[in-house]
Amino acid sequence: MGHIITSVAWLLLLLANNSFARNVPAVIVFGDSSVDSGNNNAIATVLKSNFRPYGRDFEGGRPTGRFCNGRVPPDFIAEAFGIKSTIPAYLDPAYTIQDFATGVCFASAGTGYDNATSAVLNVIPLWKELEYYKEYQAKLRAHVGVKKGNDIISEALYLMSLGTNDFLENYYVFPTRRVHFTVSQYQDFLLGIAENFVRELYALGVRKLSITGLVPVGCLPLERTTNILENHDCNQEYNNVALSFNRKLDKLISKLNRELPRFKALSANAYSIVNDIITRPSAYGFEVVEKACCSTGTFEMSYLCSDKNPLTCPDANKYVFWDAFHPTEKTNRIVSNFLIPQLLATFR
Repeated sequence: MGHIITSVAWLLLLLANNSFARNVPAVIVFGDSSVDSGNNNAIATVLKSNFRPYGRDFEGGRPTGRFCNGRVPPDFIAEAFGIKSTIPAYLDPAYTIQDFATGVCFASAGTGYDNATSAVLNVIPLWKELEYYKEYQAKLRAHVGVKKGNDIISEALYLMSLGTNDFLENYYVFPTRRVHFTVSQYQDFLLGIAENFVRELYALGVRKLSITGLVPVGCLPLERTTNILENHDCNQEYNNVALSFNRKLDKLISKLNRELPRFKALSANAYSIVNDIITRPSAYGFEVVEKACCSTGTFEMSYLCSDKNPLTCPDANKYVFWDAFHPTEKTNRIVSNFLIPQLLATFR
């Protein structure tokens, strides 16, 4: 009897997974380093992570260009939908349109909504990610046929995650935008770009979109390191900016859902879960939250995150952050597990 129940349970699980896969045939990603799976490897920028210790906990210990010791959220999300366990980067020559047909990443570490943000470290601007996506659509239709290609395009789940660099890499570092915009005006400027981008995606056939706003950016190890006057605590001003940006983003998502027929956008807000991890790290099995695993954990990322540094931690699972700007795979998994039920409920 127990064997029959187990078999039925497996059958239901397989049916469920097949139904997810049929309803969401692909996961397609736009954004920055929070979701980039290696596009920066192929461009002339100093912002790369295709060397160890990045990727040391990825399958085969491979540094792929993900700014992490392992996987990033789109990988976990695609796996939850029964599609595949990793999303390849569009510019990675190891993959073809056959791989991209079930999921592809156009994200570029260091980019933002603002073109001026991508120019800081010479990475792929958001408009260029859209151009790559148009190119992908043509390749997809040529590969699977127009009808099936159109079905994949309209049924795929699209993920967008960016905005952090616009503030931390651009607005608060360089005077150009601060001279022209208050923080509130700059938020509105970014959201205007976001709205135009989503409307362009819609015109191209996109119907299922998840947008992630900002996490508590003032608590990134790099921001704590530079917050000397407040004894290296979180920068609350930056966190408040993130919260107000997210509120405005929620309003924009509601507006787009109202105005675009047969379009469904979800605010995949990760602020609360990341804030809870940072506030109560031990509840999630973490031991270190103020500093990152790599090197001294205070300011290093990209090439400064060296495999040769004796201070790099042996066990990343004890750390909330991998480098001074990016979470560990364990944190990415916890955040993804928090978001996945909402995604499954909305899009399957």
